[in-house]
Amino acid sequence: MPADTVTGRFAPSPTGPLHFGSLLAAVGSFVDARSRGGRWLLRIEDVDHPREQPGASDSILRSLEAHGLRWDGPVVRQSLRAPAYEDTLARLRAQGDIYACRCSRSELARAGVIDCLGPCRLAGHDQGAWRLRSHAAGVIHYHDRLRGDLSEDLRLTCGDFVLKRRDGLYAYQLAVVVDDADSGVTDVVRGADLLDNTARQCWLMQRLGLPRPRYLHLPLAVSASGQKLSKQNHAPALADAQAGANLWRALDHLAQRPPADLRGATPEELLAWACAHWRPDALPCAPIPV
Repeated sequence: MPADTVTGRFAPSPTGPLHFGSLLAAVGSFVDARSRGGRWLLRIEDVDHPREQPGASDSILRSLEAHGLRWDGPVVRQSLRAPAYEDTLARLRAQGDIYACRCSRSELARAGVIDCLGPCRLAGHDQGAWRLRSHAAGVIHYHDRLRGDLSEDLRLTCGDFVLKRRDGLYAYQLAVVVDDADSGVTDVVRGADLLDNTARQCWLMQRLGLPRPRYLHLPLAVSASGQKLSKQNHAPALADAQAGANLWRALDHLAQRPPADLRGATPEELLAWACAHWRPDALPCAPIPV
């Protein structure tokens, strides 16, 4: 694979079927990669087992296929990636970048702090939640292709953040950074609800010596009341039998202006048009009422 090949990805969590909000992210990431002759990968983020819904992974795959969103290579499943996550944690431990924190959420809440109360950083024990030291990070600067140059001071927003939870589950921040790096992802196109994770992920990449991908955070789909469409908010599942109409609507909401005569087109025809006419500069920043 040439070094300059664009590699995008879609990484849904199997906590329910795909809905219109997740379709926006899937379509945006797919078209952004394919419009530049790139690859589009699929990762099932099933690292949080308690929240997983039986049958959701298969439902997601069927919906993507029905909408013509066909991925390259095998599906990556985070539930099978524990060795890679443990290797990364071992490296960070050897570098002195992480420590085990025994502070409970209730203790932190009572103290009015956002991260470890302090003693855990020096104790050297190996039981608890593993946190990445971020107090030396300073201000993290990064660029979003839609929103421009952004920055965040991790000391003020999250402090030393968790990479592995006390219950043994791997945190999103660790899994996404390791998986994107191992898959060679060059472009992360995802919903704006994940924007506030970006500085943390950039800091972890820096500690691991990994290159940053390019970022594009898409506008969120929201209800009439302004609530984000999500599985937790009981957003209705996509009707796969209406895949063409769903895609036309998604492209329209992303301000790509699909022609009216494509309303009855097949998913393949709509995606071919979208890849030929993709305009990321036309994307809105504000949430999209649906």
